[in-house]
Amino acid sequence: MVLSEYISSLSENPYFGAGFGLFGVGAAAAVLRKALQGSVILLRRHCMITLEVPCRDKSYQWLLHWITHKGARQTQHLSVETSFEQKDTGRIETKYDFIPSIGTHFFRYKGLWIKVDRTREQQTLDLHMGIPWETLTLTAIGRNRGLYFDILEEARQMALKEHEGKTIMYMAMGSEWRPFGHPRRRRPISSVVLDVGVSERIVADVKEFIGNASWYRERGIPYRRGYLLYGPPGCGKSSFITALAGELEFSICVLNLSERGLTDDRLNHLLSVAPEQSIILLEDVDAAFVSREDTAQMKTAYEGLNRVTFSGLLNCLDGVASTEARLVFMTTNYLERLDPALIRPGRVDMKEYIGPCSPHQIEQMYLRFYCEKEDILGAKTFAEAVQQCKQSVSPAQIQGYFMLYKEDPQGVMNNVQRIWTQ
Repeated sequence: MVLSEYISSLSENPYFGAGFGLFGVGAAAAVLRKALQGSVILLRRHCMITLEVPCRDKSYQWLLHWITHKGARQTQHLSVETSFEQKDTGRIETKYDFIPSIGTHFFRYKGLWIKVDRTREQQTLDLHMGIPWETLTLTAIGRNRGLYFDILEEARQMALKEHEGKTIMYMAMGSEWRPFGHPRRRRPISSVVLDVGVSERIVADVKEFIGNASWYRERGIPYRRGYLLYGPPGCGKSSFITALAGELEFSICVLNLSERGLTDDRLNHLLSVAPEQSIILLEDVDAAFVSREDTAQMKTAYEGLNRVTFSGLLNCLDGVASTEARLVFMTTNYLERLDPALIRPGRVDMKEYIGPCSPHQIEQMYLRFYCEKEDILGAKTFAEAVQQCKQSVSPAQIQGYFMLYKEDPQGVMNNVQRIWTQ
């Protein structure tokens, strides 16, 4: 009886009543907040799908440009990317691309609203690229992963369309490949005039290799192929490789073996992460290593220049850890300086000599420069005049000479000696 009277007196106390009311309101608010947080978590976990794309992923830039052109067109929070494009007239045109800036953006895709969060961590750097770490996070209602697959595929196709008809050059930066300069217009394979049958043999061999991956796999043969183009400078080795990449619709990864700081491990890593559908180009390999038959003094003098070892290069080309589905081209001006171990079958499967101009090359180059005349007789006459001088001439020399007489075939005929004096 005493307890009931005590509780009754407390209920009549205004201070206690006010405190109990506040406590009830606070408790109800806390429960409501927890329930709301739990509902949001359950909603995100079971009713929403999120895609996170870090800046190191290849699709990051694709996605940014796709969102700009296809998605968040109405966003007012933008960042600018300035680039330059060379037109057919030779003029350089400045191009501005506006991409979503750091923050939150919304756009509609296939009837669904998608939220895009672009975040940047100022305290965290991408060590390979030297820029703050960024992340794109896409959030949509539903559980259909195919939605993001469609977006990424559209972004990839858009990026490919921008580079359609162009050859991308890659250079090794740190432990990854980065595009070097602007994509170049594809060079027609016919624009590089080699001796009879040389170009056709190489192109046929490369295409046969690319189209027969299953043949290699079924016979347990490593699916990789190496080519060596050798001959004097200025004869078209590098130009032909560039034209071949355009013919195959491949990119080119230029690797300098004499680069300071390049090690065996980094070399192996670069070869293993080279972009798909690319030609790995090792230019002037004779300048990177001396033959093992050379003197010890030459080797000792060289060791201080680079940390890549000759055995490391051999292992990268066809060792246990070497990668497959790889196309490697090497060039050299001095075949005799190369170690036989480097150019044996399995490392170099095809060797082609790219030498000074033959009469056929001189005629074809003449017709290419003055093709509107269709002067076959003039081409033969010019080739005979060059041959009578009994001096070897490279395609680079012929081309430079033609540049002096762009619109004057007769001047070309009358000043043949200038080929060697220009």
